[in-house]
Amino acid sequence: MDTFGWFSILPPVLAIFLAIKTKHVYFSLTLGIWLGWTIIHGWNPLTGLIETVNAMVAVFQDADNTRVILFSAMIGAIITFTQYSGGMKGFVNWIVGKGLVKNRRSAGFLAWFLGVIIFIESSICVLVAGAVSRPIFDRLKISREKLAYILDSTSAPKCILLPLNAWGAFVLGLLAAQGMEDPVRTFISSLPFNFYAILALALVLITVLTGRDIGPMRAAERRVREEGKLLREGAEPLIADEVIMMPEKAGVPLRALNMVIPVSVMVVAMPVVLFISGKGNLMQGSGTLAVLWAVILGLLAGAIAYLIQGIMTVKEITDTFMKGVGGLIPVASLMMLAFAIGDTCNALGTGSFVAQAAKATLPPGVVPAVVFILSGFIAFSTGTSWGTFAIMIPIAIPMVHIIGLHPGLIIAAVLGGGVFGDHCSPISDTTIISSMASATDHIDHVRTQLPYALLAGSTALLLFLGFGFAL
Repeated sequence: MDTFGWFSILPPVLAIFLAIKTKHVYFSLTLGIWLGWTIIHGWNPLTGLIETVNAMVAVFQDADNTRVILFSAMIGAIITFTQYSGGMKGFVNWIVGKGLVKNRRSAGFLAWFLGVIIFIESSICVLVAGAVSRPIFDRLKISREKLAYILDSTSAPKCILLPLNAWGAFVLGLLAAQGMEDPVRTFISSLPFNFYAILALALVLITVLTGRDIGPMRAAERRVREEGKLLREGAEPLIADEVIMMPEKAGVPLRALNMVIPVSVMVVAMPVVLFISGKGNLMQGSGTLAVLWAVILGLLAGAIAYLIQGIMTVKEITDTFMKGVGGLIPVASLMMLAFAIGDTCNALGTGSFVAQAAKATLPPGVVPAVVFILSGFIAFSTGTSWGTFAIMIPIAIPMVHIIGLHPGLIIAAVLGGGVFGDHCSPISDTTIISSMASATDHIDHVRTQLPYALLAGSTALLLFLGFGFAL
């Protein structure tokens, strides 16, 4: 694939730097997209502007992209449904009344537990765990940044450690395409070496149980406890106030069932649609199709339940739906920009250039560590762990045969690095959804999660270096 050399890394690096520095993520991503297409078209700024608009429109030509944007917007309706019906407050009252969540530690453990047990798809895990946990976190004065960290750092790490989901199916397909005789066994052999994913899950649990925070997260937690502010001054949550603060309908009974019904239907529908779309093979199903239909069916189930109980009319259901979707327009816009800059990086050959630049002669023992770093950088720059897997596995597998490396260790370096870079990147779709599900400022989530990701990532790097020489 043709690349534009070192110029190919300028757009994602500029977008990420500006997003973190200025906290104006929409402007930063748009500028990065414009720079990319300006480079592609001979540094013509006017043509770059025209192609920037075309790139945004082209996002919707991909069915998977469109489905992700749709379900990201419609999840706002799930939130407004469960709030207006009294289901969310009823569920919180039930949880607290039963003594299941007594303090900050048990609330954090609930979010971590939900994030771990819902393993079929990363997005549905974040959405369900966020919907259940956010009102409890708000009541107990736990920062929304902390919730976003728990959601984000349990979703992808857990999904990449379990082959029975869309993530596993994708990786197995990539391994099979490289001529691996037994891709399932090879993938399973990589699981004990996926140090980043294991460490990320463990670090979240340790943080929850000990209550110890590091870096900006400590300041966020202090702000909530001492000042009672769920968000910092000037923060822009990825969900409108009328969605996250919608009061229940006057006089409606506070029944936990009115939250449990739509959320449960979402969870149950996910594997069913995966099974159907995979024509009987759960691992061959479409993850984006399954999540979209899971959200749609959850909304239908909720609407029917509210009509039967007589607590909402058809007009109220329609109005509540539109208000919820409208409140998630910032998320949909951010998703579109993230996909557009990813397409721009593909056109520039960013991933291929970075990967090829690292193919210089290296001592065999350091190769796993280098592969981990390289995968992390590509995922950070492009915002996609799956795209990183697609780029790096065809490069890493030949290294196994030529240099004589442990296949499980190298594959784990690719997968762990992809998830690590994804956690650090403000243009990652999983990171965006985590910010949305916890109703926090997106850049605040990236800043507070980064020290934890770097701690787990640096430890994983040392382990890859040690095992690279030991095996």
